[in-house]
Amino acid sequence: MKLSSSRPSRVGRNPFIHKLRFTMTEKIKIGLMSVTVFPVRLLLVSFFMLLAWPFAFTASLGRSEFVMEPQPWWRRFIDLCLRVIMRAMWFCGGFHWIKVKGERAAPSEVPILTVAPHSSYFDAIPVTMTMCSIVAKLESGSIPIWGTLISYIRPVFVFRSDQDSRKKTVEEIKRRAQSGGEWPQIMIFPEGTCTNRSGLILFKAGAFIPGLPVQPVVLRYPNKLDSVTWTWQGPGAFKILWLTLCQPHNPLEIEYLPIYTPSNEEKENPALFANNVRKLMAKALELPLTDLSFDDREISLSQGPLCIHDYSSLLEFNQLVCRLGLRGRTRDKLLDEQPKRAKKLQGELLSLDDFAQFLNLPVTDALTEVHSYFDQHGDGRIDIRHFVIALSTVHQPSKSMETLKLAFKMYEIEEGGDVKEEDLATILEIMLGVKEVELSGLFLSLDRPDTERITYDELRHFILQHPYFVQEHLDFKDHPRKFCIKPPKSCNGHNHDKDA
Repeated sequence: MKLSSSRPSRVGRNPFIHKLRFTMTEKIKIGLMSVTVFPVRLLLVSFFMLLAWPFAFTASLGRSEFVMEPQPWWRRFIDLCLRVIMRAMWFCGGFHWIKVKGERAAPSEVPILTVAPHSSYFDAIPVTMTMCSIVAKLESGSIPIWGTLISYIRPVFVFRSDQDSRKKTVEEIKRRAQSGGEWPQIMIFPEGTCTNRSGLILFKAGAFIPGLPVQPVVLRYPNKLDSVTWTWQGPGAFKILWLTLCQPHNPLEIEYLPIYTPSNEEKENPALFANNVRKLMAKALELPLTDLSFDDREISLSQGPLCIHDYSSLLEFNQLVCRLGLRGRTRDKLLDEQPKRAKKLQGELLSLDDFAQFLNLPVTDALTEVHSYFDQHGDGRIDIRHFVIALSTVHQPSKSMETLKLAFKMYEIEEGGDVKEEDLATILEIMLGVKEVELSGLFLSLDRPDTERITYDELRHFILQHPYFVQEHLDFKDHPRKFCIKPPKSCNGHNHDKDA
């Protein structure tokens, strides 16, 4: 790969993938439970959820979304009834004993609870036990029955269609947090998405921007068979529900850690505040820190004929790109203009100042680090085409053929639109995130006398004819045809994103 490879990888197990493996004994147990206990449990869970709906609907009538009114006795009574009903619902679902460690602080003392790891929709259990507010998508309030229960706890709704939704969400969290306990505590899952609990991914800053004390809360699901994890690639929502209701018992541990009061430096730097709380929670959970975020999931889960195989360097590059502000529409615009400008340079190497001028950005630490990423020979100069290919790869990881076409336009020889073998190797090294791609197998398979050049159409046709093109026709340094993975059998395709 034409990125500097001197940095050690900070990425371990992919936190966005969950694979279930069953022993024969477990399969027999699930089969027996499916025809005996599962129907009864599902019926009871549905009954209690339906029973909770009129209570939540009645208590929500006439309430203001912006003002916390004094709670009359009948609303307090409904709140108690809802807690009992929801606890009965979880009990019927197999969560018989929920172990709680530590003590939850009062809302006037700590307005925000940060909960991790976020790995399942069963993480709603501590929410229903405390009736804390949460951060939720606006669409959640429209879910039949469950949406009414969500609305009852007065969530901070995220308007995803509003371009300023993130800013407004943070402002609302800050307003409630600074109310002196007038509003209910806000329970925030700072990871912003569900993972498989193999490590704590980067925290979003929303819970930490107010600069007020927070109480970390950690969740543990000690079951031998992990039937609760619901993440981006793995069992779907109904399968998770079915398998969980088929377990004799589903243990859950909720631990309230000591209140974390930020220092003056952390108050000024929410990212530092978030990272220090993350370290504290990881230590309590005995889990590693994973330098991935919600925004990195598409890179780590890239699919297609040229999916990324070793994404650690590209993930670090993507984080630097975010620090430069090259995201969203900005990257779309750059990828429209940069390939044409890069082609005109015809492989001319750029210094740091030239690179800054090319991007029309000032020379900063982040820009210097990006430049050094592509300084393959350590002489302070880079081939801008490498940067453009990497940018396209992290911007549209599942559209590898579009990136390949873009790369061919920058490298093609004018006579016939083809590229040289060594240039194609460079392109594939960057796109796949690997070292020193060997193309002899590919050109032998093409069975043509000219083994030094190939056009995009020829390569595209060959890839379409060979679904396992990378596995069967490429060799990588240190990894000759070993670590290529077949397309996943299951991908949930659900959306867990939170904007706070």
